[in-house]
Amino acid sequence: METKKYKRLPYGISDFRRIILENYAYVDKTMYIEMLENETNPNQFFIRPRKFGKSLFFMTLSYYYDLNHADEFDTLFGDLYIGKHPTPERNMYAVLKFDFSGLDTSSEEGFVKSFSEKVQDTVRDFFRIYGHIFPEADKYVNQIDDDHPGIAALQKVFSAASQNNVKLFFIIDEYDHFANDLIAMGSQIGKNLYKAMVAANGIVRDFYERVKDGAKSSLVNRTFITGISPVMLDDLTSGYNIATVLTLEPQYNEMMGFTHEEVEWLMRETGVEEKYINIDIQAYYNGYLFHKDGTHRVYNPAMMLYFFEQIIRRQQPPEHIIDLNLRTDYGRLQKLTQNDSNRATLLKIVKEDSIISDILQKFSIDMLNDDDYFVSLLFYMGLLTIDKEEYGTLRLKIPNYSIKTLYWEYIARLTKANNENVLIDFSTMKIAVRELAYHGNPTLFLDYMSNNIISRLSNRDLENFDEKYLKIILLNNLFQSLLYVPITEMEVSTGYTDIWLKRSPLLPEIPWEWVWEIKYIKKSNAKSVKETRKEASAQLEKYRQSHLFAGRTDVRYLSVIFIGKDKYEMSEF
Repeated sequence: METKKYKRLPYGISDFRRIILENYAYVDKTMYIEMLENETNPNQFFIRPRKFGKSLFFMTLSYYYDLNHADEFDTLFGDLYIGKHPTPERNMYAVLKFDFSGLDTSSEEGFVKSFSEKVQDTVRDFFRIYGHIFPEADKYVNQIDDDHPGIAALQKVFSAASQNNVKLFFIIDEYDHFANDLIAMGSQIGKNLYKAMVAANGIVRDFYERVKDGAKSSLVNRTFITGISPVMLDDLTSGYNIATVLTLEPQYNEMMGFTHEEVEWLMRETGVEEKYINIDIQAYYNGYLFHKDGTHRVYNPAMMLYFFEQIIRRQQPPEHIIDLNLRTDYGRLQKLTQNDSNRATLLKIVKEDSIISDILQKFSIDMLNDDDYFVSLLFYMGLLTIDKEEYGTLRLKIPNYSIKTLYWEYIARLTKANNENVLIDFSTMKIAVRELAYHGNPTLFLDYMSNNIISRLSNRDLENFDEKYLKIILLNNLFQSLLYVPITEMEVSTGYTDIWLKRSPLLPEIPWEWVWEIKYIKKSNAKSVKETRKEASAQLEKYRQSHLFAGRTDVRYLSVIFIGKDKYEMSEF
């Protein structure tokens, strides 16, 4: 029997042509090209969270419509949906691709210079790529090199296309990258710079007005713009108001991201062996829904590719189940919550795992301190997703376990930042969790948490203090040890567990898993400890009898009652 030849896994690769020619697996999303082309408006706007496959999709668009690649059409697209259902406009355009990541946001002068150079460089490359169809291409390149026209270089593209009857397709990737950086600065300086660049007479507005004018005069025949948030599109107002926003249209829910069926196909094509998948990948990486009527939830593709790449490379489960690149999102989260209102909203989300809110399609930078706008931004960033329709609006939830750990980390760092006396020594913490896991002794961990963190909380933190807040603080520190996969609010037949410490899939030798019931009573109510202990015992007994834990001898059950912030008691049942 002939051994199956597996395709390569395209982890970290966004060049469509390379993926096809070098035998990488390509999850076919080309049916959406046909759908986009059938839209009435050829000027389209579509956003998705970071690491969601935007760059690969737009490279696919580029190769499909680029007249330079007409001879490669069958090679690149023959086996894909769009190759079998080609559209009238295939390979009809000279494609101008802008990518506005990596701009200098340290000062207004630096930004204007880097934005101008980005446009100039893109136009210069355009004329070099399409020199064979523009007789005066060399002249235009020399003029750009000599005159440094900045964004006015666009006029040379328009002139050349008009004179030679060439159709143009503008693809703008990371349209809001610099805006996200400025918003994430969280300072008035960043906001002022943003406004200066996007407002009337600002260089960004000027650029988009030129693109808009080109589209209205039919010099630019198609545009496709992508990014992470709709903030800048709204702030540009009349500077660019010609695009159809497709972001939240249900038929495009799965245009980026992987469905469960696509994940299974990818596994078969690349040789990922199921025996190494010892976690619930849906719980870790799936869950995204961008319209309540979307057909399927989708996985974050970068998270999924990371996990599979680790399995293929190591022939065993990855050491870090969660991609460490997620940590870059933590910094943005921290900057966005520099005001009390946003912090309170975020704390509410973490406590409840969800929030009821509409998703606003347009809002400006000045609105980000309002709850609805802030929650909508979290949705566009991929830190929340649609759970279900409820009371005429939407319940948004944290998409998956991977994103949940970002929130835990944020709360832990916020707690430390607000309390100078809080001591978090992760080396000591790991020793304490090791004692819990291998020797069944929770005392060292709980003593450390009580003496070094909880008892040192400020009055400000105590205003938010309850059992859910306690769980958040405990969960992050348990997660950091990597010995356990801490799971909160796990549904069992008799309720929801507070904390289930599930052994790491990499460490099957850990003898004990734990189910903890966390209680908190104010010091003034200390007399109610006996009653609280009885309640916790009854809940733990129900969990013990549930379908998830019944008959298991490797699971232990612990109630932990915190009394005020200075004392706790624990009881094993």
